[in-house]
Amino acid sequence: MKKIKLLALCAIVAGFATSCQKDEIASETAPEVSIEVSDAHKAGILAAGVTAEASYQTIKYLDGSSVKAIVADDMVFRIELLEAGAYALGVDGDNRQYRTNNLISSGNRTIDILGFTGSCCALTTNMRTGLQWAVNNYNRINSTLNFRLTFGTNFQAADMVVYNNGQSGAGGQAEFPTGGRPGKFIQINAGTGTFGGSNVNNVNEHVIGHEIGHAVGFRHTDYARRRCGGANEGGGGVGAINIPGTPSENRWGASGLDSGSLMISCFDGSEDGEFSNFDVVALEFLY
Repeated sequence: MKKIKLLALCAIVAGFATSCQKDEIASETAPEVSIEVSDAHKAGILAAGVTAEASYQTIKYLDGSSVKAIVADDMVFRIELLEAGAYALGVDGDNRQYRTNNLISSGNRTIDILGFTGSCCALTTNMRTGLQWAVNNYNRINSTLNFRLTFGTNFQAADMVVYNNGQSGAGGQAEFPTGGRPGKFIQINAGTGTFGGSNVNNVNEHVIGHEIGHAVGFRHTDYARRRCGGANEGGGGVGAINIPGTPSENRWGASGLDSGSLMISCFDGSEDGEFSNFDVVALEFLY
């Protein structure tokens, strides 16, 4: 998810500048040497339906573990899973909101979601409010997803963990589901906690709800970057799976984009944090 100021078009910036900031938490860590993404790995993220600018990063988690990953915008692809083909998408012959091929299995749809309050990475008051509102929105939908929200530090026991990564800029980062389980770690940039002025709680609701959307399997609604003006993430021919009952990429005109969608790739601080009608259709169709 990207932010736009004064209606300026957002640009994709590797390493999560603006909403997708580099996700190391420890400031003492030496910066990683920039290495161009290999052709094989580019092919892997293309097979996942993504052609946005990508970079190698080491993703560090709350438990001190880390994984090597490729980051494209706010989407994280673990290298070992990418190489195993876990993110590859099937081709949908009828392009109709967009999802990954990685969804949450029927046995994992009661999701214990934790708002982290530990000293290193505690959510701010505005972030906590945004998380609560976002979870309420998901639970109002007539779907089989059921989020049980708590606040605390026991991230090991949670299915999904939302925490403040301490990085500047507004926005966040999430992983797609793997193995039938939701993406676990959702990082929210520290700048999100104060972005949007008097609308800050709605902005936090929007950003957190958007990243939860990725963690349950949703792609960006504007995967061709028509709103933000950035690089195309890849179309139906490389695996963006469109959800029946929602507008399709190949039928969008100048006014055809569902610009109110929670899963739009960028935001400007005026968002209300709510699902669009098509978001609700998409959620109820998938879950």
